[in-house]
Amino acid sequence: MTGESTSLPSLTTMRAEWGQFFGFLKRPALPDDQERGLRQGAFAVSRILVLDLLAMGMLLVIAGAVMASGIAIPETALAGMEITAGIVFAVIVIAPVSEELLFRSWLSGRPRYLTAFPILLIAGLAAAMLAVNSTGDAATLSVGFATLVGILLSLIMCGVLWKRPPMRWFRAVFPLMFWLSTIAFACIHLANFSEGNWMTLLPLVLPQFILGALLGYLRVHYGLWTAIALHMIHNGLIIALVLGATAASGA
Repeated sequence: MTGESTSLPSLTTMRAEWGQFFGFLKRPALPDDQERGLRQGAFAVSRILVLDLLAMGMLLVIAGAVMASGIAIPETALAGMEITAGIVFAVIVIAPVSEELLFRSWLSGRPRYLTAFPILLIAGLAAAMLAVNSTGDAATLSVGFATLVGILLSLIMCGVLWKRPPMRWFRAVFPLMFWLSTIAFACIHLANFSEGNWMTLLPLVLPQFILGALLGYLRVHYGLWTAIALHMIHNGLIIALVLGATAASGA
């Protein structure tokens, strides 16, 4: 691997966007510049959303064919669950924001993210340990204090390092980081299934693997907010499908 980077051309068509995306997958590289315009980012999200819908549609067709052949597919955690307002909010807002911060915020290679992320991770681990080792109000105060300290420290470091460019060593290992992020994002969704071993369940997280690649592309080319936006839309469509299927089966 080398520290190669790429410039960001002005894309005006869906075909050009998709061409850049597939070229990025073939040879992941951190762009020299990031398109920061709200309009450009929104157009990019819409173009990649179409690609996401096409991929998910193909996977649904394949899943339908597999089920029609008599092969049972394990159900996800949402199956049979009552979809409350709290679950909708968690799936559409909390999950996309937290997962993008965890898996892709640092993919820019900028010191502010590479510093803030470990701080938040350590604070989270400290909060978890305090929650286990204390009870009642003491646990609440300890967890709240550790979380608050972690957030404040990360914000301070982000402010101090805000204008620093991507680190050279990160550019060199970016392809590895990109694929590790994408694979980890897919694998964490194995927790959505309560039956089967991880080897048999791996094909079932292919949608998350594809989505992770799409989100990683958006993150490094157009900013973290675009990855969060696409993730929210993707999850919102899933919830809409689940609600629609539930309504149809109850009709």
